[in-house]
Amino acid sequence: MMGPRQEAQSALFYEFSLEDHVPQDHLLRSIDRFVDPTSVRAHLADFYSHTGRPSVDPELLFRMLLVGYCFGIRSERRLCEEVHLNLAYRWFCRLDLTDRIPDHSTFSKNRHGRFRESDLLRHVFETTVACCMKEGLVGGQGFAVDASLVSADVQKQNSSNPEDWAAREIDPNDAPRAVREYLDTLDDEAFGAATTAKPKFTAHADPASQWTAARKGPAFFAYSDNYLIDTDHGIIVDLDASRSNKTAEVGAMRKMLDRTEDWFRLKPDWIAADTANGSSDNLVWLALKRQILPFIPVFDKGERTDGTFSRSDFTWDDENDRYICSGGKEMRHTWRTYSDPKRNAPSWRARKYRALKSDCSRCALTVKCCPNSEARAIHREKYENVRDFARQCTASEFNPTAQRRRKKVEMLFAHLKRILGLGRLRLRGPCGVQDEFTLAATAQNLRKLAKLKPMVPAIG
Repeated sequence: MMGPRQEAQSALFYEFSLEDHVPQDHLLRSIDRFVDPTSVRAHLADFYSHTGRPSVDPELLFRMLLVGYCFGIRSERRLCEEVHLNLAYRWFCRLDLTDRIPDHSTFSKNRHGRFRESDLLRHVFETTVACCMKEGLVGGQGFAVDASLVSADVQKQNSSNPEDWAAREIDPNDAPRAVREYLDTLDDEAFGAATTAKPKFTAHADPASQWTAARKGPAFFAYSDNYLIDTDHGIIVDLDASRSNKTAEVGAMRKMLDRTEDWFRLKPDWIAADTANGSSDNLVWLALKRQILPFIPVFDKGERTDGTFSRSDFTWDDENDRYICSGGKEMRHTWRTYSDPKRNAPSWRARKYRALKSDCSRCALTVKCCPNSEARAIHREKYENVRDFARQCTASEFNPTAQRRRKKVEMLFAHLKRILGLGRLRLRGPCGVQDEFTLAATAQNLRKLAKLKPMVPAIG
């Protein structure tokens, strides 16, 4: 039976509890167990004031930022509206139905002020990683590292040739915040000093961003988000923002490994990465200095594509310091016989190994070996022994497992852009970009904690 709805008189009193209206299996309930408000307040204790207008609780601001980055709400205006309307968001932020929501401008003031001066976001990220370690989600044996491009909040129309935009001649007092941050990082290996090569364009609003066409499509301004993860459960143990070039990304990897060992006492037995980290100096740093097995493809320009023999087709004889060609002939860096054997001993320097002209002229494989020269020569780099060791690692039985686990970092980047909505940055400058990446990584670790360590339902 149907009929018009009977409108009753409004009740004079209501009994309403947010606790009863938030589902027990809601994501925020699981995340709330791992958020420690006391550490936030203690970290900002020096910034409290007992005079002036009533202050805003920093825990409330941080909880609202976590809600925004966990659910892809990165607009501060929209975040305030969502927290005002959503009961679960109010419950997580410890707000009652009658509590007012802070103004959206409050976030900007605290992000660029107290939060950045106290390094609060980094502190909370490290606290979250420590919580993951306590829950047994970080093994510490195997790490993976990778970088992903994230578009900067600038347009090509507001850019010019670097020669027409002299950064060091700008007055810092009149420059925007993003430009001042860039001027402060001109000597930083991750930004200004990352490479001596000048990009084609420099963005006036955010000069630290990199003009790049690394995606094999139209070029754009971007930053690199570098992740160092533990491969057991894909926990992000460190992150770093840098310019989008190989030198800066390799430097970010080294910084993250050093920082993780200093702060968490974590030193992996092996690390997996892509070819961008396979340069000679980086492999030497990993294998010799840090004693970490590199499951990284070697960055090698010795492979030929014209059908002739590449360097890998020749056999290296380390004991006799020579190469053996496919025809069974030897190749040496010198054919002289010295009275002092030390002058002919192997050493850590680049060398060129040559075959005898007489051997190559009578060889049946000359057409496939050296069709355009009288004798074949092979350049051997200074640290070729370390490169050979890396090749042995990538040829081992464990390498497929290491590369399969490395895919977890790529899955994190996909989750970052598709689910959390960080396909384009909202903040500018090195500090603003670092803050965005840190908040996003913290949200991803908290979501992983909530998934792998769900709440136990109450009995009865």
